[in-house]
Amino acid sequence: MIDSPRQSAPQVQQRAVVREGRPFPLGATWDGLGVNFAIFSANATKVELCLFDDDGVTERERIELPEYTDEVWHGYLPEARPGTVYGFRVHGPYEPEAGHRFNANKLLIDPYAKQLVGNLEWGPELFGYQLDHADKDLSFNDQDSAHLMPKCRVIDPAFTWGSATHPMVPWERTITYEMHVKGFTKLNTRIPEAERGTFAGLAHARVAEYLRALGVTSAELLPIHAFVDDSYLIEKGLKNYWGYNSLAFFAPAPRYLQTPFVNEFKEMINQFHNAGIEVILDVVYNHTAEGNELGPTLSQKGIDNANYYRLLPDQKRYYINDTGTGNTVNLSHPRVLQMVADSLRYWVNEMRVDGFRFDLATILAREPHGFDEGGGFLDVCRQDPVLSRVKLIAEPWDIGPGGYQVGQFPPGWAEWNDKFRDTVRSYWKGDDGVLPEFARRISGSGDLFNSRGRKPWASVNFITAHDGFNLNDLVSYNDKHNEANGEDNNDGHSNNHSWNHGVEGPTDDPEIQELRERQKRNMLATLLLSQGTPMILAGDEFGHTQDGNNNSYAQDNEINWLDWNNISKDGRALQEFTRKLIAVRRAYPILHRGRFLVGEYNEDLDVKDVTWLSPTGDEMEQEQWDEEGAKCFGMLLDGRAQPTGIKKRGDDATLLIITNSYHDVVEFTLPEVPEGKRWVCLIDTNTPDRTDVPSFKFGEVFEVTGRSLLVFVLSQEDRQPKNLREAIGAILDIKERPLDISRP
Repeated sequence: MIDSPRQSAPQVQQRAVVREGRPFPLGATWDGLGVNFAIFSANATKVELCLFDDDGVTERERIELPEYTDEVWHGYLPEARPGTVYGFRVHGPYEPEAGHRFNANKLLIDPYAKQLVGNLEWGPELFGYQLDHADKDLSFNDQDSAHLMPKCRVIDPAFTWGSATHPMVPWERTITYEMHVKGFTKLNTRIPEAERGTFAGLAHARVAEYLRALGVTSAELLPIHAFVDDSYLIEKGLKNYWGYNSLAFFAPAPRYLQTPFVNEFKEMINQFHNAGIEVILDVVYNHTAEGNELGPTLSQKGIDNANYYRLLPDQKRYYINDTGTGNTVNLSHPRVLQMVADSLRYWVNEMRVDGFRFDLATILAREPHGFDEGGGFLDVCRQDPVLSRVKLIAEPWDIGPGGYQVGQFPPGWAEWNDKFRDTVRSYWKGDDGVLPEFARRISGSGDLFNSRGRKPWASVNFITAHDGFNLNDLVSYNDKHNEANGEDNNDGHSNNHSWNHGVEGPTDDPEIQELRERQKRNMLATLLLSQGTPMILAGDEFGHTQDGNNNSYAQDNEINWLDWNNISKDGRALQEFTRKLIAVRRAYPILHRGRFLVGEYNEDLDVKDVTWLSPTGDEMEQEQWDEEGAKCFGMLLDGRAQPTGIKKRGDDATLLIITNSYHDVVEFTLPEVPEGKRWVCLIDTNTPDRTDVPSFKFGEVFEVTGRSLLVFVLSQEDRQPKNLREAIGAILDIKERPLDISRP
C-alpha cells in the first residue's frame, strides 16, 4: 500500500475558521451566513478543502474537513461566500488491485460542483500513476495536478424567474428538435458575436421564436454538463464537440457560458419557456471523463474509486466497460445513485428544465446481474415526485451483455426507436420486403410498446440524429466520409441505409437534385405523420450538410455549425414544407393518438381504426404483404375510431396516407368510405409548393408519383369539416408568412 508519505502536494497553511457543519446537502451550499461543504467517501482517511484565489490559479488555504458522518466528510466555513473557488484533496490508500486510487497530490473536482472555473489542461500530473513506469497504474505519481485542473466555484442560486413556467407540453403533442448549443448560433449574424455559441446566444428571443414558428415544442440540447476534450483529440487539433464525456453532473459547461454566472443558463430557459418551448437535456450519467485504469484522476476516481465505479469483481484494478469509454458509473451504490438523482432534481427544480434524454440508458438500469427494469435508478425515477412528472427519454442500448432493450423500459419512459430509423431509411431507399415492417413503425411500433398501458408516444421516432448521417447526407452519400476525424475513415457506422441517387456527394444534375429533395420531403413527412413522438435534427429542415461525415463528434467547425446565411432556395422551400407538415400534424389529433392502432374491427362502434389498402383501393391481403416487391400502399385512418378508453366514436377527420417507394408511377384507386363524398389532397411530396387543395371522387384513379407520399382528408360534397378548414388555413398562413430568410 502506498499512502500519504510519498505525496508531495504543496503545503498550505490553514487560517480560516472551520466548524463542524452538516453531512447534508452534499456539495458546497451557501445558506446566507456561510458555506457548508460535504463530500461522500467511504474509504478515505482524510479530506482537505483547498481554497483558491478568484481566478483559480493560486491555492491560498487548505482546510481539513473536521467531521465524518455516515461516510460523509463535512465542515462549515462561516467566512466563505458565493464566488469562493475550491477543490478537494482526498487521502487514503493507493491500492489499485483493491480498487483504491487515492492520491492527495491530485486536486479533485467536487462531484456536486455547481460551477467550474477554468479549463482542463492535459499533462502527466493529472494521472495518479507515472505514465512512463513499467508497472503502469501500479506505480505512484506524486506530482501536484492543481495547476492543470479546473476549479469549483460556490454559487448563489438566487434568480428572478418572472412569470414564465414549465410549458408542460402533453406527450401526444410533443415534437422534439435535437440541437447543439454552440452549433445553432455560432454562425448566426443576428446574434452579437461575443454571444454566439453560448447559452446567452440561445437566450435571444428570436431563437425560441424561430423554433415556435417552425412548430416544434421541445428543444433537446446535446450535453451541456461540464465535459472534457480528450487528449488524443487535442493532439490532432480537434475537440469533443458533442460533449459525451462528463466531468461534473451539476455544472454547466464553461465553454457555453459567455458570462461568469450560471444564471445565464436560467436566462436561456426563461426565454424558451416564455415562447412555450420546453428544454430537454441530453445527459451522460453512464460514465465519466476519467476513463479506465490508465485514465486521469480528476474527481470520483480519487474520491472513492471502489464505490463510484463498477469494477471487475475478482480484479478490482480493472473497470467494467459497458459504455465503450473505459468506465461505468456504479448506480448500484446508494450514494452514487443519490448523486445522479440529486443532479436530475437540481436541473428540474433549480434550472427548470423539462426533461432528459439519457445517453446509453440501459447502463443506468443495470445491476450487477444485468439489465433490470426494477433496478434502483428506474425505481427512483418512477417514484420520485419531481422526476416522475418530467419527460424521460431513454437511449435503450449499450455495448454490454443484453444491452439492446428497445421497448423494455418501464411505463412512464419514452425510448429512442432505432427500428423506426432503419426501416424508414430502407423503405425510401427502395429495398424489397420492407413493407410490413414499415407499416408497424409508422403506426406506432405497437409490437414494441403496446403493453402495460404504455402509449404510442413512448416511441421516439427519428430518421436522423447527431450520431450518423444527417438528412441531406443520407440522400447524398452511399458511404461515410470521416477523414476529417483523423481515424482513416475507420470510425462511424458503415451500414447507414443511405443512397446517393447516382452521384456521391454534391451534384449539378437537376434530376438527381430534384429526386434528393423529394426524398427529404418523403422522410420528413413519414416522420411527422407517423404515430409516436417525432424528433427532428436541427438543420435537417433546411438541408444542412456535414460533407458526408457520419460521426462528427470531434468537428467543432463548419461541418457541424448551422450556416443560416447561405441557405439555398431548396433549403428554404424544405423549411416551409416542414412547417406545413407540422401544421397538418397539429390539426389532426388522429396523427398523434393516445391509443395504439390495432387494425381490429370494433363491432359496437362499427369502425376500424386503421385499414391498410393496396393500390386497387381494397384492403391488403396476406399475399400482398408477403410480396417482396410491394412498395406502395395506403394507410386509412378512420376519424370515427375510439380515441380514449371511453367507448364512444371519435369525431376526428378521416385521413388516407399513401406511400410509394417504387421508382415509377403507381395507379391508386381512391377508396369509398362512410360519411364522406370526396378526398381532398393536403400533402403531395411531388408538388410541395401548391397552395390549392384539389379534391377527388371516390373510385378515381390517382397516379402516385414514384417515390412520393400523399395525404388526403375525407370531405363532404357540400361542406368542409372544421378541422379541414383549420388545416387549410394553417397551410395558407405558412405560405403567406415565410420564415425570415430562415435565420433565427
